[in-house]
Amino acid sequence: MLLVLLAFVSPWQPAVAAPANGGGKAVRLSEARRATYMAAFEQHVMQTYIQSGLAATALPMDVYREALVGFYNLQRQGQVSGRRQVLTIIDFSRSSRLKRLWVVDVQQQRVLFHTLVAHGKNTGEEFASAFSNQNGSEMSSLGFYVTGNTYQGKHGLSLKLNGQDPGYNTQAASRAVVVHGAEYVCEEFVRQHGRLGRSQGCPALPANQSSAIIQAIKGRTVVYAHAPRGVRYQSSLQQLDPALLAFAQSKGLAEE
Repeated sequence: MLLVLLAFVSPWQPAVAAPANGGGKAVRLSEARRATYMAAFEQHVMQTYIQSGLAATALPMDVYREALVGFYNLQRQGQVSGRRQVLTIIDFSRSSRLKRLWVVDVQQQRVLFHTLVAHGKNTGEEFASAFSNQNGSEMSSLGFYVTGNTYQGKHGLSLKLNGQDPGYNTQAASRAVVVHGAEYVCEEFVRQHGRLGRSQGCPALPANQSSAIIQAIKGRTVVYAHAPRGVRYQSSLQQLDPALLAFAQSKGLAEE
């Protein structure tokens, strides 16, 4: 079964990892270590995907894998909280009518939340199709974020996001792209309009869930906004060698 999984979810070719965001030291694993860590990582992806119940929620396993690769790269950079191993995934390939946000406790291997999330007004109607990192675009942005602090804004409790992908989401702070609740993010709005309401680029959540989700993901956890098919997205946070090393270290398979 593991060999089948490797064939299915390993589109990346082994490569020397460029330091993401210009920080850290490049990592090159030996062929033997890469093979050992890769086998353990792929088995981990499969097991946690099943054990956490993600298979029953329609999150594609390859999207989950991409999110974990970025998570471990950010962990290696020291960006991720050691106390709160939480990963939020937004799959923008799905209709806004559907639940397309997952909050996963990586350490406990369980889904904390699975719910609706809005995209920006100029990103699309029912489906997200256009993305931007520019001020005033009112579009959603793709890629990896690290969560910051909470504050009380016009939408109540809100959460700052720090974009980690140059060219894709690093203007999130200056654009005030934050996590917040909104009344237009609900099943009733979908029934009335045939799609979810839209934001000014923020990943807006159902008002009755937003505070609980924000409290769960605040303080240096990872958020990954996955691109729909046909939309260009490339990230140094998808480099495999440093992610495999960070994973192996977290599981006690490699020396620090």
